[in-house]
Amino acid sequence: MSDELKQAATGLLGQYPWIAYWWVLVLAGWGGIVNYIRKVRAGEVSRFSVTELIGELVTSGFAGLLTFMICQAAGFEELVTAVLVGISGHMGARGIYAAEKFAESWAAKRLGIDDRKRNGDD
Repeated sequence: MSDELKQAATGLLGQYPWIAYWWVLVLAGWGGIVNYIRKVRAGEVSRFSVTELIGELVTSGFAGLLTFMICQAAGFEELVTAVLVGISGHMGARGIYAAEKFAESWAAKRLGIDDRKRNGDD
């Protein structure tokens, strides 16, 4: 199999060793646990909930993985990437929502779509 075919077969996730992804998920999950503890202390979550904690970890892991990919594409240094992965893990769903809004705005500008018309504001 040629090198090009091997690279195509492994895809994006095959570009880095699995230990890198493990560390990304651990760091993002740690940020998610910190956010969960903050929610419990602030009274946003009435009592300890395994379901809520697992949801926080899954969301944080997803946000951290996306952040890792963006940082790698942008050529950020490893320590800067680690910091941003931890922060995005802590932000969880809020970070994903912010990225969604940024992407929508960017795409609207690139495609020449007026934000007020897109959002139903005339």
